Amino acid sequence: MRWYPAYVGVGSNLGMPAAQVERALTRLGQLPASRLLRRSSLFGSRPLGTLAQPDFVNAAAAILTQLDAAAFFHELRALERALGRAPPREHWGPRVIDLDLLVFADLRLDEPDLTVPHPGIAERNFVLYPLAQIAPQLLVPGAGSVADLAAQVSPAGIWRLDAPLAAS
Repeated sequence: MRWYPAYVGVGSNLGMPAAQVERALTRLGQLPASRLLRRSSLFGSRPLGTLAQPDFVNAAAAILTQLDAAAFFHELRALERALGRAPPREHWGPRVIDLDLLVFADLRLDEPDLTVPHPGIAERNFVLYPLAQIAPQLLVPGAGSVADLAAQVSPAGIWRLDAPLAAS
């Protein structure tokens, strides 16, 4: 059976977000026919859009899986439900947990329920900074390397949660 590299973005801004993200990262390592290889540090980020809501906690995970992209995506959605995410999915709204399939092998797919690479990946620092920490040389199909993409986005509105505070 073939192994495919998959990269997942993890985010939360409700119900102790750091704990939600840590729990999701642990559970990603328990997905069927899959292995968690690496995970990033936790990052704080400001929410997108105009809806007033708490800041997010974000991370990224590198996984090897024997599942195809559709089956892996289905497992991510099932894990979101198991971790407390209730439909409907509000665009850019608050959430207990969000698991986004960012990149799956070298696949480029645009279907109603699944787009890979994840749309907007090249513009989102809260995706690129954690991903660059674990896979800087990863090539995002049609966009370039994660390191190059991360170098092109502003660090405004994102911070490492485990980084030491700057001296004043």
